[in-house]
Amino acid sequence: IAYDEEARRGLERGLNALADAVKVTLGPKGRNVVLEKKWGAPTITNDGVSIAKEIELEDPYEKIGAELVKEVAKKTDDVAGDGTTTATVLAQALVKEGLRNVAAGANPLGLKRGIEKAVESVTETLLKSAKDVETKEQIAATAGISAGDQSIGDLIAEAMDKVGNEGVITVEESNTFGLQLELTEGMRFDKGYISGYFVTDAERQEAVLEDPFI
Repeated sequence: IAYDEEARRGLERGLNALADAVKVTLGPKGRNVVLEKKWGAPTITNDGVSIAKEIELEDPYEKIGAELVKEVAKKTDDVAGDGTTTATVLAQALVKEGLRNVAAGANPLGLKRGIEKAVESVTETLLKSAKDVETKEQIAATAGISAGDQSIGDLIAEAMDKVGNEGVITVEESNTFGLQLELTEGMRFDKGYISGYFVTDAERQEAVLEDPFI
């Protein structure tokens, strides 16, 4: 069991180990990270949450610190779907400055309340200056940056233009080269089938009804 300074420094080392590996991917000129796999070929990626998931540390205190940052990245990915690297960098900075102030004698609970107030203020300011992405060109530019490939961004913009903001877009891996856009008319209900016996395509686990009476 570790206490006080020893525990805090162990957490900080683990947090820094993970954050330092992730933050090099930040921004349009961010670098890639190579992930070694226990089996198969290594993976090259610049996705923050993917990198975070693969990092395992042996020291128990450092492992806890790394797990804290993993949770930050995972939560950001679940809620926003992007921005995991930025969230990791912010978490590292908050912990670094927080530990520095605690070491200088600051009250931890006072720091927590101050951080919460700052978050509210920053969030309010960001929302005021935020701009809606509305045009097809804006969607293509935003999606292209996130995907790291403008051709994918253009395809996503075209898909959104066809189905609208409330439409459903599904990405599937193809057996052929190139990018394809397929439009399926109809409606989607976010509920599964009641019984597995409704499945008409066992391989894809789909229940497809042709010209049903509704």
